[in-house]
Amino acid sequence: MTIVYIGLGSNLSDPAEQVKQAIVEVAKIPHSSVLATSSIYLSRPMGPQDQDDYINAVLALETTLAPLDLLDALQAIENAAGRVRKDNRWGARILDLDILLYGDLVINNDRLTVPHYGMKVREFVLLPLAEIAPKLCLPCNEAVASLANKVNTNGIQKLT
Repeated sequence: MTIVYIGLGSNLSDPAEQVKQAIVEVAKIPHSSVLATSSIYLSRPMGPQDQDDYINAVLALETTLAPLDLLDALQAIENAAGRVRKDNRWGARILDLDILLYGDLVINNDRLTVPHYGMKVREFVLLPLAEIAPKLCLPCNEAVASLANKVNTNGIQKLT
């Protein structure tokens, strides 16, 4: 079994409900078990500011699925929620599920980059991740708690 950390985000169509339902759906992924879920956070959009704020969370999942099989399962959940993939990288979305860490693997291919390429500077990833895994270190031996203490919080709010 491998411990995987997944970032969840939404800013469309009742975002808090989208994230909560996504947690339920991730728990149904075969050969996997949710170990922990962070609080729900409200954060400002990263890209264009002419969109609603985001609801974010992070969960820890134990799985025997290979990384790309897990990615396929997560994308199926996004698609079932109504996710439409566009070229707009930081645009509004109904649901976003990102594999942040997959054990201590480093993966870089055309479908998946792990550790997630922006996680070390994103408050909406670091703060919920540090909440559920305060002693976690990234594959490059950087402590998540240390990164979370240094990140600009950009007005993020813990909701639950």
